[in-house]
Amino acid sequence: MQVNRLLEIIHLLLNKKSTTTSELAKQFQVSKRTILRDIDTLSTAGIPIYTAQGKGGGISILDNYVLKKTTVSGDEQNQILFALQSLSSTENISVDKVLSKLRTLFDKADTNWIEVDFSRWGNVGTSDKARFEILKQATINRQAVVFRYPSSYGETTSRTAYPLKLVFKSKAWYLQSYCLLKQDYRIFKISRMLELKVTTESFADQQFSPPAIETPGIPSNSLIHIKMKFFSNMAYRAYDEFDEKDIVQNEDGTLLVSIDLPDDYWLYGFLLSCGAAVQVLEPQNVRDNLLLEVEKMKSFYLENIT
Repeated sequence: MQVNRLLEIIHLLLNKKSTTTSELAKQFQVSKRTILRDIDTLSTAGIPIYTAQGKGGGISILDNYVLKKTTVSGDEQNQILFALQSLSSTENISVDKVLSKLRTLFDKADTNWIEVDFSRWGNVGTSDKARFEILKQATINRQAVVFRYPSSYGETTSRTAYPLKLVFKSKAWYLQSYCLLKQDYRIFKISRMLELKVTTESFADQQFSPPAIETPGIPSNSLIHIKMKFFSNMAYRAYDEFDEKDIVQNEDGTLLVSIDLPDDYWLYGFLLSCGAAVQVLEPQNVRDNLLLEVEKMKSFYLENIT
């Protein structure tokens, strides 16, 4: 308790520069004699605190003094502030006081260089943040959650799961959990968890040891080598989805992407979402399949013309 009080006194003096024994005694709910002993302890430890008598006097600390921080490097200081600044974006995690203290102790005037927002672009509501907050509390309190979940196979199922860990991976948040429907560990994309609610059912996290999160391996025989030409107005999509090493910029501003990908629904959905701003150069079967999908879309819209 005394150590915490001593740090609080230093922090207060670094910010306020001057105070009185009475003010400190009142703030920490101790006697003036205790505060005087604390001041002596700090002075003995080499903290440049001094007292002045008479009107306008009090307890002060030398100007420009910064608490020694040699045990924490500059990079480590930035990492700590970065982590706390990130946490401040979630509700019910109050780090303002901690940030204020560390800014002073690290002599950092401005740490407002990062902001983490869990909502998607165009989401004017608070559904994404609310969903994240529900899962955070359920994970901390070890309570089961229920929700509906649309899979990538086009099937929507009702799930009950024990939330074990929140994970940020590949530009999205996921929940690592134990799914009661499948009786196994499952990872759910948080943005797809619909009608999410916390239940009264609790669980003991000691019973669960989720496996390490790894990118599922893709059998080599399911991959195809594809070459695509992206026009300049769609360059951002190429860099969003593919590594820079797989992209070559042509003299005319177009981009050539050459990569091995699974021949699946994602590939054709991605190509169609780029419209006429991307051209598949090879293989021919992907070009043919893409034309078939375009014809299906064309037929659908023609049939619905009134």
